Amino acid sequence: MRGSRWSVVLALAAALAGCESAPVKGIQQEVKGVFEHHEGDPKLKAAIQDYENAHYGPAEKEFRESLELGLDKGRQVTAHKYLAFIYCVTGRKEQCRDEFRQVLAVDPSFELDPAEAGHPIWGPVFREVKKST
Repeated sequence: MRGSRWSVVLALAAALAGCESAPVKGIQQEVKGVFEHHEGDPKLKAAIQDYENAHYGPAEKEFRESLELGLDKGRQVTAHKYLAFIYCVTGRKEQCRDEFRQVLAVDPSFELDPAEAGHPIWGPVFREVKKST
């Protein structure tokens, strides 16, 4: 079932390839983004794995490198969010705030997941930053 959905999406994108209307252009960009890969993607994946294994030093370095190599906006938000988490849990509150500011600069409507928002360390920091923007 999942493969057939992508086939339909790809067929629709191909059929609309020559269309110049704004809604169609938006769909074309979304479809393109699904298949687009950036140089920073492998580093981001490794960074998340290190973060999940509580290897914060290597994760921090890999998140930074992934951003330098290039990520799409959604992945930039992810990298900055995890950097904020690392900075918060390692007692670097100002850097944590700065990373949350970066998240909101990329996506002003960003919200933490409910579990993330309830975290006793970074939840209040995020709310403070969000309130001040």
